[in-house]
Amino acid sequence: MHSPAHSPQPIVLRLGYDIQFQIPAPVAMVAVLNVHPSRVSDLRAPDQLCADPAVPMEGYFDSFGNWATRFVAPRGTLRLSNSTLIYDSGLPDPVCPDACEVPVQELPHDALRYLYNSRYCEVDRFATIALDLFGSVPRGWSRVQAVCDWVHARVSFGYQYARPTKTALDVFTERFGVCRDFQHLAVTLCRALNIPARYATGYLGDVGVPPAPSPMDFSAWFEAYLEDRWWTFDARHNEPRIGRVLMATGRDASDVAMTTSFGMANLTHFTVITEESPQASAITA
Repeated sequence: MHSPAHSPQPIVLRLGYDIQFQIPAPVAMVAVLNVHPSRVSDLRAPDQLCADPAVPMEGYFDSFGNWATRFVAPRGTLRLSNSTLIYDSGLPDPVCPDACEVPVQELPHDALRYLYNSRYCEVDRFATIALDLFGSVPRGWSRVQAVCDWVHARVSFGYQYARPTKTALDVFTERFGVCRDFQHLAVTLCRALNIPARYATGYLGDVGVPPAPSPMDFSAWFEAYLEDRWWTFDARHNEPRIGRVLMATGRDASDVAMTTSFGMANLTHFTVITEESPQASAITA
């Protein structure tokens, strides 16, 4: 892994999105579109989900500790948007090569659910595969990094490969996918090795790296529990990155969907922004 060539100076990021739907009939919706509670203290402007037309909204913490919002979308065009600013240290994702695995019997209770099967992660199908591939790799950070290296090298990225039903086993078999597919496969392999792993989503701009040619989108990565905390890993990019802003974590992508509609809601427009703010010099930590 190589750290991005970027001076470790604090930065301020502008975050935002503009998401539009065509709603054929009133429908209940849940949105997970706010910055994660762990980053709220870094906000330098309100982080407020705005709906047009305006609708009554109720915010709550879901079972994974993410901030979610529920509302009923009226018939017609619905626009969900936000623009905010957040302070960032300017440092790459932390790396700790000496971080050790925690024996299952010593794991915190709330970490155990990240060892089980979930919608997109068929852990039981990977028990033999994971041991065959990584059983000889030293336990701890090295083993998780070996998983990332393997997935990064053997899975090809392409938006044309996106499929909402694709599971980790599908990715392992087909060897192509989008961000979430890379992470689902890595998460599943880690869990099969008895390392708690959870899916993460949020903003990841092109800070300290060449700009990507594709339009900006929300990004996916994953977190592995080692030693006494959760650590960030990214099987898609496979390098420490600057300016990663967490929005939500869960067992897999099904737990952290940006919006869930309990009925028909047709997506018609989707724009995400994450970039260094020109106002950074005027905003202090």
